[in-house]
Amino acid sequence: MSKNVLLLPGDGIGPEIMAQAVRVLDALKKDGLKIETETALIGGCAVDATGKPLPDETLKLALASDAVLLAAVGGPQYDNLPREQRPERGLLGIRKAMNVFANLRPASVYAELADASTLKPEVVAGLDIMIIRELVGDIYFGEPRGIEVRNGERVGFNTMIYSESEIRRIAHVAFRTAQKRNKKLCSVDKMNVLESTQLWRDVVIEVSKEYPDVQLSHMLVDNAAMQLIRNPKQFDVMVTGNIFGDILSDAASMLTGSIGMLASASLDENNKGLYEPIHGSAPDIAGKNLANPLAMILSVAMMLRYSLGEVAAADRIEAAVKKVLAQGYRTGDIYTEGKIRVGTKEMGDAVLAAL
Repeated sequence: MSKNVLLLPGDGIGPEIMAQAVRVLDALKKDGLKIETETALIGGCAVDATGKPLPDETLKLALASDAVLLAAVGGPQYDNLPREQRPERGLLGIRKAMNVFANLRPASVYAELADASTLKPEVVAGLDIMIIRELVGDIYFGEPRGIEVRNGERVGFNTMIYSESEIRRIAHVAFRTAQKRNKKLCSVDKMNVLESTQLWRDVVIEVSKEYPDVQLSHMLVDNAAMQLIRNPKQFDVMVTGNIFGDILSDAASMLTGSIGMLASASLDENNKGLYEPIHGSAPDIAGKNLANPLAMILSVAMMLRYSLGEVAAADRIEAAVKKVLAQGYRTGDIYTEGKIRVGTKEMGDAVLAAL
């Protein structure tokens, strides 16, 4: 029986990198992979066509699919729209509607790219971290929020809020993930000044009693940001809230050499997921055949592994990406002297040849 996958190319470089992901899926379909795809609008292109960053039809298709593959949303031309019409609201909206609360962001360094990092190769060589970010709560969704006039001046306000049940469910995901890896989990909070994250720490400690085989540690977020740069290999699995996870995972991406290399999975309680590269829409290079499609292609591998149960196909994609890097192919963001500089489509060609 075929699985249904919704494709959301979005804005900027999104359509270019999605095109390469589709080529990979098509190649696997010729080898017997049973997947049907449909394409819909999200983000700025959806605003242009419908006035809404998340059209009702897109949401309907997403909720009916087995998995959603999303490229990128946003662009400077939308920055002055009312907040509810901005492309990013579409992204937040689909995450909330799908209830994909567990965001898995691996940060691993391919041996071939150790020199591409801005850190010394010996600091990042062999790095393999999994950052687990709670995705549908915290200050991004908390109420009340807004901008209003108080005492004659404008005041902006947001609410940082977590319920016990929200913390508990992401903690279980983190501990189960740690059990499958090296049985080490670092929980990141700011409990010394934020009550919501004092609750976070308290609940994570309670949940830890169900996983005695996992070594739990705690770290304040400012220290965690520093330690990621100073000694990233001390971490294996990290778990944190929405806003801290947003920042730390982007910082971790640069340990690997480029944000263009990292995929992510956002899962609900049944492992139905939304898959996307962690980079943005990069409007400055859109349409120029310059974008790195590897994070998008690796997002396909994560989708096959976590939501569709096609582990062998996922392994094939990951092995193909590793082979292409070993052959020396590089887009501009990961290029170093002596390697083979290629564009978006040419990198896709190389991955297909390696498959």
